[in-house]
Amino acid sequence: MRLFVVSYDIADDVRRSDVADALLSYGRRIQYSVFECTLGDTALVKLRVQLDGLIHHQEDQVLFLDLGPLDGRAREAVTSLGKLYVLPKNDSVVI
Repeated sequence: MRLFVVSYDIADDVRRSDVADALLSYGRRIQYSVFECTLGDTALVKLRVQLDGLIHHQEDQVLFLDLGPLDGRAREAVTSLGKLYVLPKNDSVVI
């Protein structure tokens, strides 16, 4: 599992809401247009495909910042000023 920061700049209100809803299915909002998502390879591909179908490619932008493995570099890559930032737990889900 890798920690990603996903940020968006979406020109249209409806598309912006759809993108935010999609991201909420994969992670948590840490700022208005910024989400943290802990993703494996399959989830990353699914999220990218889903967002690709929601955005207008000439007007919108979604950025994926890969901070690395949750147990590794990601713990050192995120710092904050002000309100404390807490990294997600590295919980495994077995289905």
